[in-house]
Amino acid sequence: MSDTYPTLAQCAVVAGALKILLLPAYKSTDFEVHRNWLAITHSLPLWEWYYDTTSEWTLDYPPFFAYFEWILSQVAKLADPAMLRVYNLEYDSWQTVYFQRFTVILTELVLVYALQMYVDSSRGASKRAAQAAAISILLSPGLLIIDHIHFQYNGCMYGLLIASLVLARKRSTILASGLLFAALLCMKHIYLYLAPAYFVFLLRAYCLSPKSIFRIRFLNCIKLGGGVAAIFGTAFGPFALKGQIPQIMSRLFPFARGLCHAYWAPNVWAIYSFVDRVLITLAPRIGLPLKAEALQSVTRGLVGDTSFAVLPDISPRTCFTLTLLFQAIPLVKLFFEPTWDNFIGAVTLCGYASFLFGWHVHEKAILLVIIPFSLIALKDRRYLSAFRPLAVAGHVSLFPLLFTPAEFPIKTVYTIFWLILFLVVFDRLAPASNRPRFFLFDRFSTLYIAVSIPLILYCSLIHGVVFGKSYEFLPLMFTSSYSAIGVVGSWVGFLVVYFAS
Repeated sequence: MSDTYPTLAQCAVVAGALKILLLPAYKSTDFEVHRNWLAITHSLPLWEWYYDTTSEWTLDYPPFFAYFEWILSQVAKLADPAMLRVYNLEYDSWQTVYFQRFTVILTELVLVYALQMYVDSSRGASKRAAQAAAISILLSPGLLIIDHIHFQYNGCMYGLLIASLVLARKRSTILASGLLFAALLCMKHIYLYLAPAYFVFLLRAYCLSPKSIFRIRFLNCIKLGGGVAAIFGTAFGPFALKGQIPQIMSRLFPFARGLCHAYWAPNVWAIYSFVDRVLITLAPRIGLPLKAEALQSVTRGLVGDTSFAVLPDISPRTCFTLTLLFQAIPLVKLFFEPTWDNFIGAVTLCGYASFLFGWHVHEKAILLVIIPFSLIALKDRRYLSAFRPLAVAGHVSLFPLLFTPAEFPIKTVYTIFWLILFLVVFDRLAPASNRPRFFLFDRFSTLYIAVSIPLILYCSLIHGVVFGKSYEFLPLMFTSSYSAIGVVGSWVGFLVVYFAS
């Protein structure tokens, strides 16, 4: 892969053509969610946006995303005004489908621009690696599955995240990096998971003197604090004047939901849930007490319905404490060594911690780890060893999002092709490390990847042939638990590499 061929623009054109072919593909409830948000922001006064309950899919993103939907709605009325009627629930005319699909493709140009920024900011031999990493993100199966089939707008927002990370690479643009991230927080609050790394990096690299942590750059503090306040004031200010902030917070943070999503995200709680399922079968033989009311809880696929039959239940406070603890560990190194590589590593590890230990984590949040990690996966072969199982586990864990037969060959063939292509390319481009590699971890990566193919075949094909409609949750449990092992293993490997560097 050379410095100039294929270019990001060329890959974007080819990827765009594929995504246009997928316009008639399966669409999840998220399609109706965003159609409803178009209708809410277009048809209702600003003060009713976060109060409307006409649909069960109420507006639960921060105000900048609501403004984004309002802007789209001004164009949507030219395509099909009927999609903008609040009471027109489940409306999906072909004009509506094509309009929403095309907006995802077009807004993903933000991602293309940000990735080009990343490539242009790299120098020398690392530029080829940066180009390979950028193309891998652009062609990510995760973005294809989540945005262009399942239906969301993550490509645009991850473009803003990458642009913010790239701006942090130069001292002259660190302020712009922080302000852009603040704007991103006002679009989607899931990026709060990464905020601790930004806080520490901006504090150490921008607000404190590089010569002494006891010398404060007051002017920089004023510029950063004033800029962030202005951004949040623009987003939330109109609603604050109406006393609506508590209502918005209740929409953004619905803590009544259970520990696990309807389909387990591949984190430590998926492993915890799997162990509980195993202990249920062993309990009568080894004399363990069972909570009868919890026997079906974690396999019923219901939101807000997670309790364990043998193991102790997990509280939101436990999740919050563990998340903060494991986020704090890399932040210590970042504070004392505020380099760009350490910053990207800390952002990635904050994403890991929140995904692995968070409360009611969605499987789609794995991109919070995969995308920033991709920017430094080719730093040396030790980083690549930690990235491999994450790339496999993270993308395989998204397969249950597309459960219709028509999408099975698309998600499977595309993901396998992407994994083979980019893991081979990455293997050729990643330089050797000047520190010893962890061969035990290399063996784990190889074995883990080898298991993925039979697992996919069983969960997607063989289980249905053998059991029909019975034990429907079993393939989901196997997929989630297998993926969780890969994500946890990758996290442990990356932690070791991060602190050994």
